[in-house]
Amino acid sequence: MPTSTASAVWNGKLKDGTGNFRAETSGAFQGQYTFGTRFEGQKGTNPEELLAAAHAACFSMALSGVLEKAGTPAERITTTAHCTVEKAEGGFRITKMRLETRGRVSGADAAAFKRA
Repeated sequence: MPTSTASAVWNGKLKDGTGNFRAETSGAFQGQYTFGTRFEGQKGTNPEELLAAAHAACFSMALSGVLEKAGTPAERITTTAHCTVEKAEGGFRITKMRLETRGRVSGADAAAFKRA
């Protein structure tokens, strides 16, 4: 299996510093983040958004494989991941990752899709 690489740099103090990240392997994405975009709901991206995107992508692809193996290949699977970060003892932590998935799968009813 190939190894994927991404990097991040943080400049300055925690609350007034700035950071940026980048996909090193593909160069497909890059972005900037701050304490405000991460913990205070300010407009912009944050590392948890990247984790949510990765989780949604991985889950959709894996579900496609399960459905195909069951003889009902998917035409389309859409997953939205909601990553919740909360202040906890000693800092912040991800407390919840909720996935919402919809699919277009010929030959599978809702119960079969849910089992998969």
